[in-house]
Amino acid sequence: MTSRRSFLQQTGLAATAALLSQSALASALSATAKLAGVNKIGIQLFTLRELLQKDVRGVIAQLSKIGYNQVETFYGYPGVYASKGFWGLDAKAFKALLAEYKMTTPSGHYNVTDFLIANGTEDILKSHVATAAEAGQEYFVIPGLPANVRKEGTIDDYKAIAAKFNLAAELCKTHQLKLAYHNHNFEFKDLGGGATGYQVLLEETDKKLVNFELDLFWAINAGIDPLSLFKENPGRFKMWHVKDMDKTDRDVYTEVGTGSINFKPIFEQAKLSGLTHLFIEQDVIKIDPYESVTQSFNYVKGSLLR
Repeated sequence: MTSRRSFLQQTGLAATAALLSQSALASALSATAKLAGVNKIGIQLFTLRELLQKDVRGVIAQLSKIGYNQVETFYGYPGVYASKGFWGLDAKAFKALLAEYKMTTPSGHYNVTDFLIANGTEDILKSHVATAAEAGQEYFVIPGLPANVRKEGTIDDYKAIAAKFNLAAELCKTHQLKLAYHNHNFEFKDLGGGATGYQVLLEETDKKLVNFELDLFWAINAGIDPLSLFKENPGRFKMWHVKDMDKTDRDVYTEVGTGSINFKPIFEQAKLSGLTHLFIEQDVIKIDPYESVTQSFNYVKGSLLR
């Protein structure tokens, strides 16, 4: 027969266990909240550009098998990147292919250099925005700037680009799209007095309309701390490119989790960043491509999204 004392001891222990369980649950929920609900792993398809030219269906099937939920496209590039539509498919057919494998494309990179140059028209921009909308994308990403701005851009040049971004964002809005800009490292060059092109773009664009896709590799390559960017511009970095840097050569790419970038403190501040989507990317791969993107996927899923 259970005594009153043993009963109280047992119920006390049970209550303590319940409190500990609630505490553990709260801790787990807090950790999850840091990622602002981001639980899907995407890939920038530029990573597998050569394979896509040969067999777009095969690439999508293999990415789905690995576990990727989302893809980010690149579209409208000349030369080596040229292909009809999305590797032989129009936007509607490409969207259907992804749906077949339970995948989506929330974001795409589009070449709009003709719009960004001085006196550039909106023709190509309008065409690409319509394509992005038909593909079912949410973000229309401008992936870079004209060569003259990249090499010798001034503060005034970046202000002019920011004005173009605002115009493009208004057009995107009419198609239920959001505009974002993807950086490299040149935007962080000192233009005088400590000002950078990236700073100008952040300050001169409409915060309600223009978002940023932060390429973590390029920012760190330029000596920038992503955490400082998040603190100074909370909520503006809706997407990240997650790619790693070789431990001995800062200009060499490697599989995520095998290089020198400490991603964990960055991921802990995902909510401050405003993160909604992340895309693994590796510009140059030295091992089997599918083994490479599998390694990166497993590290992000197992070590960063836990």
